[in-house]
Amino acid sequence: MKIVVLKFGGTSVGSTDRIKKVSKIIISYIKKKYKVIVAPSAMKGVTNDLIKKSKEISNNFISDEYDVLVSTGEQMSCSLIAGSLNHLGYKSRSWLGWQVPILTEGNYSSARIKYIYKKNIMKYLKSGGIPIVAGFQGINSNYRITTIGRGGTDASAIMLARFFNAEKCIIYTDVDGVYTTDPNTIKNAKKIKIISYEEMLEMASLGAKVMQPHSIQDARLNKIDVDVRSSFKKVSGTLITKRKNILSNKIIRGVSFTKNDAKITLVGVKDRPGVAASIFEPLYTNSINVDMVVQNISSNGRETDLTFTIKAEDSAKTEKLLKKNKKVNFRKIIVDNKVSKVSIIGVGMITTPGVTYRMFNALAKKNINIIVISTSEIKISVLLNRRDLNKAVNVLHKEFRLEK
Repeated sequence: MKIVVLKFGGTSVGSTDRIKKVSKIIISYIKKKYKVIVAPSAMKGVTNDLIKKSKEISNNFISDEYDVLVSTGEQMSCSLIAGSLNHLGYKSRSWLGWQVPILTEGNYSSARIKYIYKKNIMKYLKSGGIPIVAGFQGINSNYRITTIGRGGTDASAIMLARFFNAEKCIIYTDVDGVYTTDPNTIKNAKKIKIISYEEMLEMASLGAKVMQPHSIQDARLNKIDVDVRSSFKKVSGTLITKRKNILSNKIIRGVSFTKNDAKITLVGVKDRPGVAASIFEPLYTNSINVDMVVQNISSNGRETDLTFTIKAEDSAKTEKLLKKNKKVNFRKIIVDNKVSKVSIIGVGMITTPGVTYRMFNALAKKNINIIVISTSEIKISVLLNRRDLNKAVNVLHKEFRLEK
C-alpha cells in the first residue's frame, strides 16, 4: 500500500474556494494510486480569533480548556474538506485526535505526539476512504484534548508519515519552497531544491518561517523526508532530507534573520560560580527564551558584565524580573530594543576555512557594526543595529553568491 500524507496550511484552506482546490490536489494523488491521509490546519485567522476570545474571558484561561478551544479550528477544516470530497464522489470523513486516537505527552499547548494508533485509519484506507485527520491535536493519558504548539499540524503530518510508514510527506503552504532568504526582503532570493534537516532546523530557529523548528526536529529524528511546496502553483518545491543525500557546491545555503530582538546587559555582576544560573532561573520559569549570551572576562576578578538577547516583546517583563531577583547583584541594567540578528547557515562551513572572515569583512566594508557574535558548527549569527538589517542581509546574500 502506497501511502502519502498531505498537510495543508491555514492559507491553503483559508476559504471554501481554496478548500475546493485542496480537494482537487487530494484527488490527483488518488488517481496516482496513492492512499491519502490529509492533515489540515485551521483556516487562516481562526486560531487567532479563538485565542482572542479566550483572553476576553480571562488572561489566565485554564490550560486544559484553552486546548479544547483552540483545537476546534482544525475540526472545522476537516469537516469542510471531507464534505467537499464527498460532494465530488469520493469517500471521506474527518477524524479528530481522540478518534484516531493520537496519544500525546507533555504540557498543554506544547504537547508532543507519543503514539498514533493505526487500526481504525488503516481499515478506512483499505475500504477506499480518505481520512482527514485533525492536525495540531491529540489526547493525553487523562483523555483530555491537547495541542502541539504553534505549527503543530506540520508535526502531526510528520508523525502520521512515521507511524503509517508513508512513502511521502508533503507540506502544502502559501510559498513554493524554502528560499536562500526572505524573497520579500531580497528580490533575487533563490529557491533551494534540496536542504538537510540540520540546515533547515537552523534556518527555522533563526527566523525562516516556512516550518517550526520542532517539526523539523521530528522529521530528522524519524528520518522522514519532507517536501515543502505551494498549494497555489504547480511547481516543484524544496525537499528536506538527510545530509548524505545532498550534493551541493554551496558553502552557505541561506541567510536568516529576526527583526524584533532585544539586548539586555547587566553591568557589574559579581563574578562567582552559580551567578549565571541565578540570572536565568526566573526567565526559565516564566518561559522567556534566551538566545545569544556573552560574558566579559573579569578585569578585577570580582565583577563582570553579562549580555544576552531575547525577543523584544519580552524585554519589559525580563527587566522587571531581573530587578526583582534578590539572588543577583549588579550595578545597572541596560536594555536595547533596537537590535536584530542576521545568520548565515550551511554545512559547507564545517570543512571550509575563512567563512567567518568573509562574513565579518563583508559587513565591515558596508560600515555595519557587529554587537554580539554567536556560532555553531553550521551557522554564524551576529547581532546588529536594526537600521542595518536589510543592508546586512543583502550584503551577505551577495558575498556568498546565493542568487546564483
